[in-house]
Amino acid sequence: MEKMTCPMCTMDDVLDLPDKYECVTCGHEWAKEESGPEARVVKDAYGNVLADGDIVAMIKDKKLTGTSKVLKSGTKSKPIRLVDGDHEISCKMDGISIGLKAQFVKKVMK
Repeated sequence: MEKMTCPMCTMDDVLDLPDKYECVTCGHEWAKEESGPEARVVKDAYGNVLADGDIVAMIKDKKLTGTSKVLKSGTKSKPIRLVDGDHEISCKMDGISIGLKAQFVKKVMK
């Protein structure tokens, strides 16, 4: 069975009360009938919600595993695609297709 996650902060510290769920982390409460399958919310390092087609920029230098290439802070991506798995973002940066974790990027406002 999949662990229940809070729709506000996406943490999995959720109390299962008789008539509702309550997040231990942020205190958000919601009724049990509202807790159907929900779309996954992916947030960048600053809490901005990311969507398919957004442009992101690196917030710190990251070495690409298996290469000698480094993605420098501030490097912008082509439009991103959100994917399931341990790397939430699939995109191209510097001509290379890569998977990134959302905690290392910030959304670029248009």
